Amino acid sequence: MNTPLSPRTIGFFGATGIGIGAMVGGGILALAGVAFAVSGPSAILAFMLNGLIALVTALSFAEMAAANPQSGGTYTYAKKALTVQTAFGVGWVVWFASLVAAVLYALGFGAFATFAIQQFPIQNEALHVFVQGHSATVILALSALAFYTYRLTRSTGSGGAFANIGKLAVFAILIAGGLAVMIQTPFSQITSSLDPFFSGGFSGVIAAMGYTFIALQGFDLIASAAGEIKNPERTIPRAMVATILVGLGIYIPLLFVVSTIGVIPGEHISVLSADNPETVIALAAQEFLGAFGFWLVLVAGIFSMLSALQANVFAGSRIALSMAKDRTLSHHLSVVDPTFGTPNRAIYATALIIALLVLALPNVAAAGAASSLIFLLTFALAHIIMMLMRKRSFEDGKTFRVPFFPVLPILGMVACFALAGFQAIAVPAAGLIALMWLLAGVVLYLVFFVNRATVFDASDEALNPDILRLRGLSPLVLMPIANPANAESMVFVANALAPPVVGRVLLLSIVIPTDEEHSLTARLDANRDAMQQALRASFDSGLRPDALTTIANEPWQEIARVIKVHQCRSVLLGLSNFSDLRTSENLEHLVREVKCDVVVFRQPFSGWKINEANKILIPVAGFASHDALRARVAASLWRVYQPDITFLQIMPGNSSKAQVDKQMEKLTRFAGRMIPGKTESKIILSDDVKSELIEQTRNHDLVIMGLGPAGTKARAFGSVPMALAEETNTALIFISKNSA
Repeated sequence: MNTPLSPRTIGFFGATGIGIGAMVGGGILALAGVAFAVSGPSAILAFMLNGLIALVTALSFAEMAAANPQSGGTYTYAKKALTVQTAFGVGWVVWFASLVAAVLYALGFGAFATFAIQQFPIQNEALHVFVQGHSATVILALSALAFYTYRLTRSTGSGGAFANIGKLAVFAILIAGGLAVMIQTPFSQITSSLDPFFSGGFSGVIAAMGYTFIALQGFDLIASAAGEIKNPERTIPRAMVATILVGLGIYIPLLFVVSTIGVIPGEHISVLSADNPETVIALAAQEFLGAFGFWLVLVAGIFSMLSALQANVFAGSRIALSMAKDRTLSHHLSVVDPTFGTPNRAIYATALIIALLVLALPNVAAAGAASSLIFLLTFALAHIIMMLMRKRSFEDGKTFRVPFFPVLPILGMVACFALAGFQAIAVPAAGLIALMWLLAGVVLYLVFFVNRATVFDASDEALNPDILRLRGLSPLVLMPIANPANAESMVFVANALAPPVVGRVLLLSIVIPTDEEHSLTARLDANRDAMQQALRASFDSGLRPDALTTIANEPWQEIARVIKVHQCRSVLLGLSNFSDLRTSENLEHLVREVKCDVVVFRQPFSGWKINEANKILIPVAGFASHDALRARVAASLWRVYQPDITFLQIMPGNSSKAQVDKQMEKLTRFAGRMIPGKTESKIILSDDVKSELIEQTRNHDLVIMGLGPAGTKARAFGSVPMALAEETNTALIFISKNSA
């Protein structure tokens, strides 16, 4: 059962809590030691520069999320602005970014927790050895993951308020205590501890930025939950900026305190960090606040890792949910619990992969390196997507807009790509992990998801033509016209193939030359009437077509020529007589030769109106490539006047009840995803497919049917479609998808 997620219940503080939960504390405590080791005190500058990049990136996210307040984050925006294939790639990377970040914080929690346990005397020798090893860290990490997985299946988990308040409080105490001690410290001692400031040179600053950029991740998770945020146009931009300001407001003072009064006089923070990369903050706090400061850091670390873990599991599950709804992941992940309104299967799948990565990655540093690389790539892609959406959007100023466009997003994109490139070179293992995940995604998509994802994407385009505009598409449909009385319904189908505003229709009228004056005049008059009626129907439908009149002896050859010259995406043909041998042969030749989709529309009588088709039948034999066109036409019909639509499958007469039930479940799910309204799914057992389909066709007003591939021997219009055309008087739409 697919139940909608809970209504928008997350306000400004809840949304900010999601970002703070993922950003503040965990990254800096886990990775500050690495940053100090490679750059010295200039790690402070590295965090400032990362903050600027994060702020510019947050502005791009804020514009996209405010204009498209749906859960899924970068994947959702990619789906609107790019092809479904590219969107899958973006979503796959973004999902992995949350997964690897969750691994970082799970292992970080395990490391801090075991380090805290090690401070207590343990009498049992075996237990003492156990807590000193990596196994204890892994077990604690998996335990925390299991706990938050269970919690997220029982509530929306909008930010972990208790954990956020707790860690902010201990950070405030830590910084305030450090500043109080600093006031009493000689100025010369403070300045000497900062010398040399660039102990790793400028390259060290870049290295520190690459290692620690993950510490600024968190604001993007607000976009992942945009579908559950109240007043998203205002709340999302404010919450994202607030998250970054809170993070920097904690990071910069803490790093300054640690690098100045957190070291013994005469010692340098880079040396201390190189010797103790994971515990440097705790050791520094012990230096200026004693044991109290030491334990304060451990407490802050534990709270921070836990809240960041919850935030990333939450975001990862929402990304998986959005992809599953589009069939770019398994549909099983789109099921929402009817009691709690939570996507439990998506949560479980996300948690399972995190658990496997926890077992695979050796330590916190490896997880941090991989996380920074992946997030930098996703943020660079986000800038590109935002610029594409801004360029293609007709609405301006109605929601939040990035200032100084396009300078800021371009600078953000370049910075993210540059840091990602550095990270891939500096830490080859991070690049290898990312590459392996991408390869796995390509295989899964091509093997399991590509056909259905394409079908549902076509349905989305038809139900919401604005998607085509955001994707920068302008599909051209060729529509040869002859009978003025049939123009209105023909234009409607063309409208489905080339939606208003974004699509283009080329009306083609072919005049066959003749030496007889009277006959020529009659042909020209008929051409004029047909073109005038088609133009009028086009204007009424919101289309602004081009009109082309040509003179040719062979109309079928002329149609093929125009398709090639104008690079049409599809051609819509209106035919009334399929039984004529010459017509059927010309049609077969056209389907085989042209490099575009061919849609054939047979109207039951001259002047028939397509909106009179109250009962529509869609036979479903499988999930072939022509299903995308069929989805587009069916969804357009439903969008305009909501007819009764029946999806039909005919199975062999000896099919078992279990086989029928399984197929019915698939058919119902397919129909519900293609058409958001009420549809009927029907399975009939019969060994005579042709006769049964003819009988069903007679009971409906319109049949939309996909054709098989045409080849040297196989015919697109086989015995079944020809029988429907010859033995019924029902309106028919035949669809042939060109695979060239």
